Amino acid sequence: MSLNASGLTKAYPGLRVLEGVDLAVAAGECVAVRGASGTGKSTLLNVLGLLDSPDAGTITIAGREVSSLRGDARAEIRGTAIGTIFQAFHLLPEFNAIENVLLAARIARRPLAAARERAMALLARLGMVGHEHDPVERLSGGERQRVAVCRALLNRPALILADEPTGNLDPQTAGTVLAELLAAARADQAAIVLVTHDAEVAAQADRRFELRAGRLHAL
Repeated sequence: MSLNASGLTKAYPGLRVLEGVDLAVAAGECVAVRGASGTGKSTLLNVLGLLDSPDAGTITIAGREVSSLRGDARAEIRGTAIGTIFQAFHLLPEFNAIENVLLAARIARRPLAAARERAMALLARLGMVGHEHDPVERLSGGERQRVAVCRALLNRPALILADEPTGNLDPQTAGTVLAELLAAARADQAAIVLVTHDAEVAAQADRRFELRAGRLHAL
């Protein structure tokens, strides 16, 4: 399994969010997580993405237990083994499209020459030919999301985490971006955990779960 999470719990003062979450995702598989607002979907992604630590439980990515890592070792895994796609894109406005994609290589301290070649190939695959050097402010919402997808895929991570990746897009653009994301991630044999409120988006996944009362329930 590219991802194996076991017994994840997470609580904040006065609020228990995760109550023993178990989730295993194989290489090249996409799992969708649905749930009402406030049920902990973003918390789950933050824990899986090592942006937050569980109170209990373990996370294994590509055969390596990572939930106990701290400091530089934890940051290294975030930069090399995990690719995150945020709903709000999180692109740097002072950089153009390809520079935003290459941020992933810079963070992971990968050779930029090879990374640039892959970045160009990914942007082409996702329909961004001719826009590689466009500033962020000139990109449409769909184009910005394509850049965010390319950035997440650049280092060939074992795990892709996507938080409402189509939430800011019109239905036609959303369908195109989702199809491109799934095809590219599966080609790299990345495991994908996709959080969405949209039933049609979730239907594209291999398996679907609902996060309810702190636990995942198969749909």
